[in-house]
Amino acid sequence: MFAAERRQLILEMVRANGAVSLRELARVVQTSEVTVRRDVRALEAEGLLDRRHGGAVLPGGFTRESGFPQKSHLATAEKTAIADLAANFVEEGEAIVVGAGTTTQELARRLARVPGLTVVTNSLLVAQALAHANRVEVVMTGGTLRGSNYALVGSGAEQSLQGLRVSRAFLSGSGLTAERGLSTSNMLSASVDRALVQAAAEVVVLADHTKLGTDTMFQTVPTDLITRLVTDEPPAHDDRAATELQALADQGVQIAVAGASGSPGGDTVPARPQQRRDVPLPSPRRGQVPGGTPSPLRAATALGEQPPGTERPRVADMRRR
Repeated sequence: MFAAERRQLILEMVRANGAVSLRELARVVQTSEVTVRRDVRALEAEGLLDRRHGGAVLPGGFTRESGFPQKSHLATAEKTAIADLAANFVEEGEAIVVGAGTTTQELARRLARVPGLTVVTNSLLVAQALAHANRVEVVMTGGTLRGSNYALVGSGAEQSLQGLRVSRAFLSGSGLTAERGLSTSNMLSASVDRALVQAAAEVVVLADHTKLGTDTMFQTVPTDLITRLVTDEPPAHDDRAATELQALADQGVQIAVAGASGSPGGDTVPARPQQRRDVPLPSPRRGQVPGGTPSPLRAATALGEQPPGTERPRVADMRRR
């Protein structure tokens, strides 16, 4: 197959699926991943698609959401590392909400080992991962099934979350920026995610480095409401992701980096909580329980947190380690 034919087929696959892994592209066009990567670079230079770690997606941030089969093949190693680290923030006997997504599905597989846990979710994949856990109770929302990501959405899902209070929410999305927070490409999914956020005292976002700096159509969680970001360490050449991480930390988001050197299980980027804006919520503010008493979840020492007065490495320093 000539290069022009390969690239046309690659472009057709990306347009049809929204996102395709390099491995799948190489299999279909019957060539090596090295050759496919070169073709993807050429197509990106023409503005016909965007490269992502391990794959290619439709150009621009405000595109339609790709389905579960395509997402499941992107950044799989990073999602696994993020899920491993995020599971450490879940305590025995907690009640939490877990949103839909391939990264949260990986987290759910690890939560099956946490005794006394109650998990509220709108994701069939999350529920399936916990279905056979002996001491984990799974509560499903109502709603209408979205086949593309196996999630329950709509007014039924949102109404079932009214009056719910849990310790924290674990969410993922299509993009994350310091300016706008977490976002997704689907309006119905965004609306349910906002309802999940209102039910939680803390919000933990799970996002691999390919989503950092990407802004999609519908905002789900503004930066002010994100308590912690769990991500992977950006590649040394990815200045955009590193810059976005530091900007998020400057706005008060606690950042745990899976696979980074330093403290056990990950490293942290220093946050500046004094720059966080207070946003009124119908639920208790993050880090507090009714009555103004600091929550034990907030008071507990976070993984990788340094003692007062000890300077933590900035993102740029972590990337050079």
